[in-house]
Amino acid sequence: MPVRPTIAFAKIAVPARGAVVVLAAEGGALSAPAAAIDARGQLAKAFSVADFTGKIAAGIEVLAPLDAGFDRLAAVGVGKPEALDRRAWSRIGGAAFAAARKAQDISILADVEGAVPTPDDVAALALGVLLNAYAFDKYKTRKDNGKAATGPAKVTILCPNPAAAKRAFAAVQGLADGVVLARDLVNEPANVLGTLEFAAKAKELEALGVKVEILTEKEMRRLKMGALLGVAQGSIRPPRLVVMRWDGGKAKDKPAVFVGKGVVFDTGGISIKPAGGMEDMKGDMGGAAAVTGLMHALAARKAKANVIGVIGLVENMPDGNAQRPGDIVTSMSGQTIEVINTDAEGRLVLADALWYANERFAPRFMVNLATLTGAIIVALGNDHAGLFSNDDALAEQLLAAGRDTGEKLWRLPLGPAYDKMIDSKNADMKNTGGRQAGSITAAQFLQRFVKDTPWAHLDIAGTAMGSPSSETNQSWASGFGVQLLDRLVRDHCEG
Repeated sequence: MPVRPTIAFAKIAVPARGAVVVLAAEGGALSAPAAAIDARGQLAKAFSVADFTGKIAAGIEVLAPLDAGFDRLAAVGVGKPEALDRRAWSRIGGAAFAAARKAQDISILADVEGAVPTPDDVAALALGVLLNAYAFDKYKTRKDNGKAATGPAKVTILCPNPAAAKRAFAAVQGLADGVVLARDLVNEPANVLGTLEFAAKAKELEALGVKVEILTEKEMRRLKMGALLGVAQGSIRPPRLVVMRWDGGKAKDKPAVFVGKGVVFDTGGISIKPAGGMEDMKGDMGGAAAVTGLMHALAARKAKANVIGVIGLVENMPDGNAQRPGDIVTSMSGQTIEVINTDAEGRLVLADALWYANERFAPRFMVNLATLTGAIIVALGNDHAGLFSNDDALAEQLLAAGRDTGEKLWRLPLGPAYDKMIDSKNADMKNTGGRQAGSITAAQFLQRFVKDTPWAHLDIAGTAMGSPSSETNQSWASGFGVQLLDRLVRDHCEG
């Protein structure tokens, strides 16, 4: 994987080398410093010829003048200056890096006609740069252009207050690292990243001050986690339950708990999946990856909150010892579950993980993330993740965090009529209610393991992997959920 760009901040000036990117407001208006860089009016002329209107994240490039110190000149639109928010600034940063990606020395002029960017705005722009720059090509022995990389790009952001922007960026850098960690985990092939390897990656968070505890199969048997263990029994890879604890708040404060589904590869088990597209099931641990990335982000910025991440790590394989359709397992809660379809395995893992987290930590709220159902992609495509909750206030907080970060959610219903669909004639419940309302009945199943604790379930099957590329993500794995939950913690658990 290429080394990430280095980020620096400097006062506004005309760059003497490399590639330069300026920002244009709606209508193509340039600020005075940008106009000084475009002293010969090349950009202004190109705007007219190419019908460039300054639409947000749109880009255009011209040849640099022969007598200019810099090599390339590009402009990126910002839209209406009065509408700029953190998400917009991140998109602009990603588009700016994309416009000059091939250069090794890049200067971005963070100055807009009609708006003065704050230090937080500039930090958001830098976040967009880092996220756009991510690529997963560590297993490619030949690069596309046949040339070896000369090293990471240096990106200098020219802004009104570079010292303040640098301070604001310190927290954002940890967030970028958390997103990158989540993307790396999802992108890794399953022969490299199994349950033990994933647990070891989580253990590395101890270097940031996170307390990490790893429960083995023996310990989970003692806790009677029959639902989780049933999924794992067909694989030679042993299951693990990882608890990551960040104690950044007051001792008396109840923790926020985040639970992630970590199926490192999902064949479907005995109810085996079709061969087409099964390779993507290396990403069925996207929920666990997001929780791990979140814990990295919180620890890196020393979040003033008590937060616990719990991830259930298993592999779902069709071995001779695998569980069968029709088997009945007993969960940690004591509730029995008839396994109708072994490919509805993620909810079995989460059932025990949620119950364990709730019983042990008595959280202020719980949020679980899972690439849980294909049905959520049928309902929402790849633009929104599904949100289910037993608490309106928590649901609204998550929706607001999604709008703020661009990791969008759409709330779907829960109710007795749907809950009845997972009743079983042979056990307390069955693990699937059939094709109709598949995402909803999966959420109803999970709700049976949270008692009265405020809880939300995020079905991220369509957004954690294979989602459309954007200014802040060019990767198959998006790291969805890290920014969303970091914002939730920042807004509602700190201070």
